[in-house]
Parts: sequence; structure tokens; C-alpha cells
Amino acid sequence: MQKPPKIPESVLVVIHTPELDVLIIERADHKGFWQSVTGSKDSIDEPIAETAAREVAEETGIVIGGAMVPENALLDWHHRIEYEIYPQWRHRYAEGVMHNTEFSLLVPHCLEVTLAPREHTAHLWLPFREAADRCFSWSNREAILQLPERLAAHNR
Repeated sequence: MQKPPKIPESVLVVIHTPELDVLIIERADHKGFWQSVTGSKDSIDEPIAETAAREVAEETGIVIGGAMVPENALLDWHHRIEYEIYPQWRHRYAEGVMHNTEFSLLVPHCLEVTLAPREHTAHLWLPFREAADRCFSWSNREAILQLPERLAAHNR
């Protein structure tokens, strides 16, 4: 039985420390492709913040609402972009534009990470500019580079 196409609404979660060290993870299916946590809704009615929390837990083992990371550490940037799905992943989706909602997640320090081995093979904590330089996706790179400005605006 063929899996139904993925829902073309996803999240990007930039996980970072107060010092702006950013977690990036390397894709298992494309060596050298580094990114932040990403993922699609499981169902059309899944709230987007739940999608973000679920994807963070699945891909890194970091539990939002757990002892180390409170629920309010997940910040919805209320920024939504549309972009074309990269050719190597289009087969997973129905035709159309991909919508992506951006979040950041403040963690107290560079936490231990437990990767989903079928999805990612390595992780790095890097200063935000270095993390952005490693990302293959222009939208992920931009989100990381905007991190200081978005956090400053949120804290005003």
C-alpha cells in the first residue's frame, strides 16, 4: 500500500541557546545536507505548534514541556513562507506549494541530542552564523540569521 502524500504544511524549528549556539542536524538521505528541525503535519487539523513540538521530540529527543525545556520556550515567529519543494523530495508530496511556519526553541544550554537514525546521522551545536553557513536551504539559512533580530523584537 502506498503512503498518502505528505501534507504540504510544515514547520522549521531553530533550536538555540541563550548565547545563540544553534543545533543543526545532518540528513541521513543526503550526506552534507545540514538543517534545523523540520517536518510536516501528521493530520490537516494538527495545530502547527503541536507539529513543531512533535518534530523536535522525534528528531532530537528534546521534549518541550519536560524538565529541561518549558512549553513557553517554543516561540512561534508568526512568519510563514512559501517555497518550492526541492526536487529530490517532491515525490513525497502532492503537487503544489509548500507552506512553512517558522519557530525558535530556546534551550538552557547545548543539550544532549538523540537523533532519529533513519532521518539524521549527525548533529552540531554552532554559533548562529556558522550554523547558517552549513545549511543547504536558503530559507533555513535566513531563519537562523534572523534569530537575533526576532528574539530582540520578541523581548521588547
